[in-house]
Amino acid sequence: MKNIPISVLELATVVQGGDAADAIARTVKVAQQIESLGYRRLWMAEHHNMEHIASSATAVLIGHIAAQTQDLRVGSGGVMLPNHSPLIVAEQFGTLETLYPGRIDLGLGRAPGTDQLTAAALRRNNLNTAYSFPQDVQQIQQYFNAGNSGSKVRAFPGEGLAIPIWILGSSTDSAYLAAQLGLPYAFAAHFAPAQLHAAIRIYKENFQASKQLAQPYVMACVNVIAADQDEEADLLATSLFRMFLGVITNQRSPLMPPAPLSEQLQAADIQAAVKSMIAYTFTGNVSTLKKKIKNLYR
Repeated sequence: MKNIPISVLELATVVQGGDAADAIARTVKVAQQIESLGYRRLWMAEHHNMEHIASSATAVLIGHIAAQTQDLRVGSGGVMLPNHSPLIVAEQFGTLETLYPGRIDLGLGRAPGTDQLTAAALRRNNLNTAYSFPQDVQQIQQYFNAGNSGSKVRAFPGEGLAIPIWILGSSTDSAYLAAQLGLPYAFAAHFAPAQLHAAIRIYKENFQASKQLAQPYVMACVNVIAADQDEEADLLATSLFRMFLGVITNQRSPLMPPAPLSEQLQAADIQAAVKSMIAYTFTGNVSTLKKKIKNLYR
């Protein structure tokens, strides 16, 4: 456990009484704080048409965070590739890597990061782009390859840069792809925990070594709420639970301060839905968290 690098996923969430500018400023403070504590990286997530999430322009925020930290790796967790041209992604992250060499990660996901109507607006009604995800990942790899110099379409900046590419997923489909391409794999157990262990097993069993990676490398994304006392951590977790409640009931709001849970969450069907999303949510003090998180790897 001591040798496991720890990273943070950020959505630049707007809190009650705040706005997007405040959310971004707090994300900068989070990045600076975790860097001081020795964390490996901070990843920004791409979401669209969500009033209380300020991370839609993911590449822009990555540059903003990298400019205000020293050595922390900063990247995308992830760029939702079907929303973008592979060439644009290669150019954006090639630019980021040029500005902040050795500090940029490119995590790629297949999901839209939004609702279908907004996905159509992003993709200009070409909703079939999700089906070309494997080919688009390989296209980005080609743009980064120094051997692409003879191609008629090239990425500048980008060509010849060693930018780590990750495959992100919340199902076993992504595990097969990451294994086939020999790329590191991050699983979104923080909101879709059901297939975590199955996906990791599939990834490891089917992994094929590549120029980027000789052996399987997995990141499990989970929710962790820590405090000096277990009871305080449980209270802090109510903010997260109410956020998930808003997702399930489509009654989204800014991130609320900790408070006793509403009667709505006590309804059996709602409670079951929330629990299915937070199966890998760990709360407690230091000793409690050590025990709980160790179980994740068993």
